[in-house]
Amino acid sequence: MSEGVTFPLGFRAAGVSAGLKPSGRPDLALLGGGPDTTAAGLFTTNRAAAAPVRLSAARLAAGRGFGVVVNSGQANAGTGPRGDADAVASAAAVAARLDREPEDVLVCSTGVIGEPIPMAAFTAAVPDLVASLGADGGGSFATAIMTTDTVAKTAEAVGGPYRVGGAAKGVGMLAPALAGPPHATMLAFLTTDAPVGRSDLQRLAEEHVQPAFEAVSVDGCTSTNDTVLLLASGGAGGDVLGPEDAVWADLSTAIAATADGLARQLIADAEGATHVLVVRVEGAASGVDARRVAKAVADSPLVKAAGFGGDPNPGRILQAVGSAGVETHPALIDVWLGGAHLVEGGAIPPAYFETDGLRASAATAMREPEFEIRIRVGEGPGAAHAYGCDLTYGYVRINGEYTT
Repeated sequence: MSEGVTFPLGFRAAGVSAGLKPSGRPDLALLGGGPDTTAAGLFTTNRAAAAPVRLSAARLAAGRGFGVVVNSGQANAGTGPRGDADAVASAAAVAARLDREPEDVLVCSTGVIGEPIPMAAFTAAVPDLVASLGADGGGSFATAIMTTDTVAKTAEAVGGPYRVGGAAKGVGMLAPALAGPPHATMLAFLTTDAPVGRSDLQRLAEEHVQPAFEAVSVDGCTSTNDTVLLLASGGAGGDVLGPEDAVWADLSTAIAATADGLARQLIADAEGATHVLVVRVEGAASGVDARRVAKAVADSPLVKAAGFGGDPNPGRILQAVGSAGVETHPALIDVWLGGAHLVEGGAIPPAYFETDGLRASAATAMREPEFEIRIRVGEGPGAAHAYGCDLTYGYVRINGEYTT
């Protein structure tokens, strides 16, 4: 496993078993930087946002945050005043052991909605968690944040003289709709050793991290707990960077690459998934319109079910494009599945119905673990992509038995 969040200089991480999960697997994680660490965040737009989301967003808005504690097993959402108090107490317990102010510690939770955190077990595990912190703890951190994930997810990149690392979890209840402050869960943590001020770090998060994770959709369900944090330790040294610096583009590219790498790992491990659907849209009036079409196709239960069955049905794709709420004319729509041109000017060509024609070619493409649906909706400059997956019996089983 890669070092992930501890690949950049200046970060330590850990993951331990606190007994928060019946399975006994690692379920409590901690990530922190040095005294000069800055932090930025993106949070769910779900109006039923969990207590840790509200607390962390408020602390970032106040200019605080050097690290984050993460529990898996309980989402601490739908828990009322007790949930708010537990989120505050979680941060305070860690901060006291680290000799930091409680406001410097951010909090993330993931697991079953409505279940409170077993605070006695949480608090008892904090000394071991803090003692386990190390520059080689990225792997244990990535493992401890998992819920229904089958593999840990980490990524790394280099941008000029700076390192970028990351870890993420989330394979269900996954269709992130994120916003910067003050606005199965997706949690993602990106780190860099570049020296970046808070406002510019937030800009990096919104411009290069947010698009990567908003391109992912397993089931169209936006979680109460979705959180993405970007931390900069300044561990590489040098003057504080800004957009005017020549190396800014290199750092931006590395952050975007790390975010995209994590996003692709999330969709590849989606609950019950057997195929990844890469939906690319071009020719829209704007990037926003293109993204709306791409997400509509990736989220469509009909398209997802067809992906599972290997059924190259262009009617399913046309239906999803037309329901996206984007102005277009049917005669401007073209669709390719793999290399097969299934829709030309809004019409399904006769070759689709031939025995060895387009249908057979598209069906062959759909046998691959990952296949691409390319859609042109006009002659505009807008382009975007989305990562989706098929809808399987496995997904229904996992979510039909989630709390039982």
